[in-house]
Amino acid sequence: MSIEHFQNIKISDFDYDLPTDLVAQHPLKNRSDSKLLIYKDNQISHYHFHDLPHFLPENSWIIFNNTKVIPARIFAKKATGAVIQLFLLNPVTPSTDVERVLKIKDSKIAWQCLVGNAKKWKDGEVLVVQMENFGLSAKLLDRAKMIVEFDWDAEISFSEVIEKIGNMPLPPYIKRAEEVEDKGRYQTVFAKNDGAVAAPTAGLHFTQNIIDQLNQKHINTAEVTLHVGAGTFKPVDEELVWKHPMHNEFFSVSIEQLQKIANSNYRIATGTTTLRTLESLYWCGVKLSKGEAEPFFVEQHYPYRKDSTISFEESIKQVIDYAFKNDLSSIHGSSELMIMPGYTIRSINALITNFHLPKSTLLLLVSALVGSDWKNIYDEAKNNQYRFLSYGDSSLLFAKT
Repeated sequence: MSIEHFQNIKISDFDYDLPTDLVAQHPLKNRSDSKLLIYKDNQISHYHFHDLPHFLPENSWIIFNNTKVIPARIFAKKATGAVIQLFLLNPVTPSTDVERVLKIKDSKIAWQCLVGNAKKWKDGEVLVVQMENFGLSAKLLDRAKMIVEFDWDAEISFSEVIEKIGNMPLPPYIKRAEEVEDKGRYQTVFAKNDGAVAAPTAGLHFTQNIIDQLNQKHINTAEVTLHVGAGTFKPVDEELVWKHPMHNEFFSVSIEQLQKIANSNYRIATGTTTLRTLESLYWCGVKLSKGEAEPFFVEQHYPYRKDSTISFEESIKQVIDYAFKNDLSSIHGSSELMIMPGYTIRSINALITNFHLPKSTLLLLVSALVGSDWKNIYDEAKNNQYRFLSYGDSSLLFAKT
């Protein structure tokens, strides 16, 4: 498609009525009891998530995002007792690598944050969170950018600090306070690498029992990491989608996992974040094949300005070859990739995903996979009382052939 097609996509064409009573406020008691809508060959059918292994081909590969949600919401107090809420977005100093910063023990660090009640926080004023054995202090360094410096008086990593004092960053559409169950349930069973401030929610339905069933059916698994940022909830305010500034997210994958993915013939992505990672890796390989600068940064409009005829497998081989030449055990990058209707998805045959907000970049991505049938899928889900959004039900969407 021409670039003009993408530049003229209107977000109003991706609106729908979402009744508030369909927005899931709590997880189900059992993860795999979620409903599962299956879309294949223009047909829709209804099952439950524990039925998933029956619908995936033998010897296919299912790919997970193994990011782990950090307790990114911190409540700090002023001397007056007023509470200031800090929501960690991304680290600024001494590094922008979230995994590295979380391991730091003996240095002050700064993060860009969302700050609730910011007007009550004076410049230079130090806020404190006091625990039994240590304290955390926070100072506002840059009000315009909301850069906050943190310091703590214990020989523990920042990851351990927020594990003790932080709260799980539930999405804004969950209209309740955090509860004990959220610490475990707003986390996938395969979460490994700290760094996300929002869960890759398509993975929340999996249990170890389902993963074991997949293995018994010779369905293989591979993992990538994309640390989901708060930008995933950012609404598209521009009528022309092209003008929406897409958020940047860090991704990584080991060469061992990348080799598995490259050698697979049939791939199913667990979630939009996994799909964005795979497609971003494809464009990294394209950049390498063209000898371009910054091969491991994918700008949001790059695919719409550049042509590519190489296959997904050929592109991933470029990435693997680069890693071997440079003695790398893993690839690290960042992506602003925006997947819109008309974009050619090269990396997968099917997508497991929840039901997304109206007028969202996630809904645009779904439309890229299933076309205008997204409307029928969402109408069918609403008519059958599916639960929507992060703690909601699931779908298995096969790409149009």
